[in-house]
Amino acid sequence: MQIKKKVLTSVLAFSMVGVLAACGDNGDTDNNGTDTNAGGNENVNTENDGADNADPEAENTGDDEENMNDDAEAENDGEAAGDGEEVTLTYARGQDATGATDVLVEAFMEENPNITVEFREMPSDTGQSHDQYVTEFSAGDTTIDVFDADVIWPAEFAQAGYVLELDRFIERDGIDMEDYFEGTVESGTFDGRMWAMPKFTDAGLLYYRSDIVDEAPATWDELIEMSQEYQGEEGTDFGYLMQANQYEGLVVNAIEFFGAYGAQVIDEDQNVTINSPEAVTALEKMMEIAQSDFVPGDILNFDEPATHTAFLEGQAVFARNWPYMQAMTEDEDVSQVQGNVDFALLPAGDDGSAAGLGGWMSMINRNSEHPEEAWELLKFMTGPEGQKITAIEGGSAPTLRELYEDEEVQNAAPLFANDEFVETLENAVPRPITPIYPQISDIMQIELSRALSGDISAEEAIENMEENIESALAE
Repeated sequence: MQIKKKVLTSVLAFSMVGVLAACGDNGDTDNNGTDTNAGGNENVNTENDGADNADPEAENTGDDEENMNDDAEAENDGEAAGDGEEVTLTYARGQDATGATDVLVEAFMEENPNITVEFREMPSDTGQSHDQYVTEFSAGDTTIDVFDADVIWPAEFAQAGYVLELDRFIERDGIDMEDYFEGTVESGTFDGRMWAMPKFTDAGLLYYRSDIVDEAPATWDELIEMSQEYQGEEGTDFGYLMQANQYEGLVVNAIEFFGAYGAQVIDEDQNVTINSPEAVTALEKMMEIAQSDFVPGDILNFDEPATHTAFLEGQAVFARNWPYMQAMTEDEDVSQVQGNVDFALLPAGDDGSAAGLGGWMSMINRNSEHPEEAWELLKFMTGPEGQKITAIEGGSAPTLRELYEDEEVQNAAPLFANDEFVETLENAVPRPITPIYPQISDIMQIELSRALSGDISAEEAIENMEENIESALAE
């Protein structure tokens, strides 16, 4: 099977605590290496997680944005992290039920005795957390120094002037961004510059009943054939499960189809490119599956919890979900399919296999009074030592390739030692990288849902998305 190596510009570490909330770090409760802002466990409410909440007067692009960053940096010249000055930083992120954050912060402070890090817990709902950041940063608040951000936030926060550009730090300290998975780097990049460092990642997988089929389908056409053939085997009711409810998870599922067939929503220059034959083909394939007899009749209500509940009860042969579900399949308290589940790359289309990218980044408040020390914390958390702690203590998937060769990391979770899982992370497809992503997501959700329900054709849905996205970008 051809694996998609390039990262598409049309762009979840799901923690079990956040999963039932439908999207979780809130972060990243660093629980199972899964995120989800896409129905995973970030519980992303795109209606509340929006660029329309940003202060329009705070938007700064081009030279103005550079000047703001330069000013913030100039004010702190000579304030090196290692100069012995006692400094207190505030690090904000969502609830972490695993305790990994405490271990991470303690390890950093042990190596940097002049820096004290105070932890501030943000709301568990990602949309609420997003809005709280926007409120504080648009007012120029200096309280928070470093914070965790969903992979869909960097472009919005960069354009609004909320965060520091990181290129000067990266270049000065010789950090090779090619050591990170390409999709995670792409998510932190906007307007040719780096605004966020990848902290942990996530990507969609295809789960299948190994007691029913010997191998996973290599293509979406094979999945359709096998779902029809094996539906009903071993007491199953359905051939395939997916996330088709009208929410962020629907967008991620669609992005996976678009990526597999060579389509993208928005290119790196913010041109709307969704109206293409490839996009129509991709959506038609998604519609064929959603409207088939081998999915539940209420598939348009399915999110991640509905998917894993049905699959763990033995109701389906195949299911698309995030990595968090792997551990659940072997949990005797919740799974009726123990020992009979394996996973693989999502099926390929005409352009290869593509998995939706999730995860969390770390960023620096542009108004931080201690940018040098803030960078040291951010660099530690997203570097090899910090990510190893997060992987071992919190079960979150690293964004650094080298850590998947580390024996301690491999022992922390079976997925981390699985080559196919690492390959999935390599070919993860980001959602559209744009400062107005929440608006784009809303537009896509509406038209995708209308198409899957049979109200409009694939061509009409694609044309509507193109028109509405172009209008939103022009505002």
